[in-house]
Amino acid sequence: MAVRAELIGSSSWAAALRQELCARNREYACLNALAHQQSIGASPAICFGPSEDGTQHGNFLPATYQAILKNDNWRRRLKKPHTSALHAFPRDGQKRRELDSSTSSDALLMNIFCFPATLKQDMVLKLLGVEAPAPPEFGYRARVPLLNGRTDRTEVDMRIADVLVEAKLTEADFQKKPRSVLATYRDFEEVFGAGGLTSDGGFCHSYQLIRNVLAAHATGCSFCVIMDERRPDLREAWYAVMRSVQLIHLRMRCRMLTWQELAGAVPAKLRIFLQQKYGI
Repeated sequence: MAVRAELIGSSSWAAALRQELCARNREYACLNALAHQQSIGASPAICFGPSEDGTQHGNFLPATYQAILKNDNWRRRLKKPHTSALHAFPRDGQKRRELDSSTSSDALLMNIFCFPATLKQDMVLKLLGVEAPAPPEFGYRARVPLLNGRTDRTEVDMRIADVLVEAKLTEADFQKKPRSVLATYRDFEEVFGAGGLTSDGGFCHSYQLIRNVLAAHATGCSFCVIMDERRPDLREAWYAVMRSVQLIHLRMRCRMLTWQELAGAVPAKLRIFLQQKYGI
């Protein structure tokens, strides 16, 4: 599978999953009479929105959306801008948000962890490595230390108890940054070493994984990346980073989880929703 993933490439795996999710969500919207719109161009997505009275949203189960509206941190996440909306959808004056999209990994993350009964499932806690349920915080500022005494400003998708979570679905990769940028992190050399990560023309791949491993090291937290089993390319990227972590105790605090594994542990109503809408 690793060879196949390398040969096909991240963009092809991502595109195939986007096509599948678009078809599933178009059917889901029609079956449930949900207002929706399909993006234009070669990379399709279905965009939902809140109901006229603001009490429901086509991209979420009703119970989940109600729970989101009652939590200040969760509700603010709904306002996260849709960065490609201007060229992906007609300019009709509608304000589209990132969590309106059927391909949003943040929306999928919240669909699971904001559902009221999810964190009451012992197996969900075990999969995450969480000893006791705690309210998830989305868009967590990990403040990873830099050499100049400051901290970076990037966000981790979710923190729950002492676990930092990065979520991925149809994103092409984990991003890349110049090695010179990564070298500005205080603990980079200690965690990964001078030659721990391979560079491509001066760039290191999987920047988001590297940054989150550094965040786990600095905070004493664990780190979990959640991805789709239909993305073997992302799985190989994860293994490449983990092989480069020099600190054994830190490597043992890092894990990979698939949406499919999570789906097998959540309440039945949510499991049906995830199968219909996401194919997981």
